Amino acid sequence: MDKKKVLIITYYWPPAGGPGVQRWLKFVKYLPVFNIEPVVYIPENPNYPIVDESLNSEVSKDVTIIKHPIKEPYKLAGLFSKKSSKTISKGIISEEKKQSLIEKVLLYVRGNYFIPDARKSWVKPSVEFLSEYIKKHQIQTIITTGPPHSLHLIGLQLKERLGVKWVADFRDPWTTIGYHKQLRLTNASKAKHKALEKQVLTTADQIIVTSFTTKKEFQQLTKQPIEVITNGYDKESVDKFEMDSKFTMSHIGSLLSKRNPEVLWKVLSEFISENDQFSKDFQLNFIGFISDSVLHSLKTSNLSSYVNNVGYVSHKEAITYQKKSQIVLLIEINSEETKCIIPGKLFEYMASNRPIIALGPKGSDVEKIITETNTGNYFNYEDYDSLKRIILEHYKAYQNNTLQVHPIGLQKYSRKSLTEALSKLL
Repeated sequence: MDKKKVLIITYYWPPAGGPGVQRWLKFVKYLPVFNIEPVVYIPENPNYPIVDESLNSEVSKDVTIIKHPIKEPYKLAGLFSKKSSKTISKGIISEEKKQSLIEKVLLYVRGNYFIPDARKSWVKPSVEFLSEYIKKHQIQTIITTGPPHSLHLIGLQLKERLGVKWVADFRDPWTTIGYHKQLRLTNASKAKHKALEKQVLTTADQIIVTSFTTKKEFQQLTKQPIEVITNGYDKESVDKFEMDSKFTMSHIGSLLSKRNPEVLWKVLSEFISENDQFSKDFQLNFIGFISDSVLHSLKTSNLSSYVNNVGYVSHKEAITYQKKSQIVLLIEINSEETKCIIPGKLFEYMASNRPIIALGPKGSDVEKIITETNTGNYFNYEDYDSLKRIILEHYKAYQNNTLQVHPIGLQKYSRKSLTEALSKLL
């Protein structure tokens, strides 16, 4: 039986680092198991804000990868301010009162002249290039994954031009994602974003989202079928390691200025001042970018000397940090817009078999998953007493060498199981 060919249009692909690359890297890995042959379309000369060369080894030599050049405006923006353009390209936007004039200008230009995003110039040449490729290779199904959401416009035009089956995968929401409000959008630009979003949602044959909240949101905009396929975990091979001897809490990934849980810093600071042994045992690991405002909060909470600021590491190294830490931290911005955000690292945390301490808004999808899998504890930003109680319980268990979790029902979040669910939609 011949395998069904599916064209996957994605911006992020190895050597791109960070969370955006993992989802489709893993889908492509397992799709052949379910009799589907993935063809991956990527930019020839991308401007990735984070690079992880180690991920190249995860790409099978049997996968067909096609490329086409892209014009990257962030390279041009870098001529004016390399630092500002780099942080904006990562989705890191300073608080408005701390923004420089050049950052304000760059945000205005990015928000109003590049709709839906800075990769819009790739749409037209990609449609022309892929139209010929699809006809030549008789491909009947295409998948677009965003952000960047401009890739959905490639799918939209190919659908209109060729009548192919089109699956639109939203790793994040479009107009309701947190940073959208920070782009200094005019009313006309806001309306254009909304119109494009609705056009995509009402034209795609199948919509895939990563969270239950996003599904509810999109159901208000379209009658097209919507399926939740979350991110997940893979069986990652890591070098032999020993558990940390210290009572380590580790956060993997970026900690932006609004992702700053003052309640956690307060609890930890009090433990240190109240308990001499805790102060000797404790260490706070940060693996990834930390904003200046978070570092300032840590300093004012007298935690700076307990911080091990590792910075960005390869995905494999990040997995090792997760597995050997006593506790892993998941911190989300405390806002209505972030209820739908389920970070990819949550599932890797769950598979690491270490207790999760998560902080975020009330009613979050993350809380639902952590509770149903019994992989940790979820707190709101006001939950001072319960947070302090749980950390104390974990510390006592650490002292007795009994700190562990007993997960339930993780299998459905394995990358292979999730790919099987995807294959049924294609």
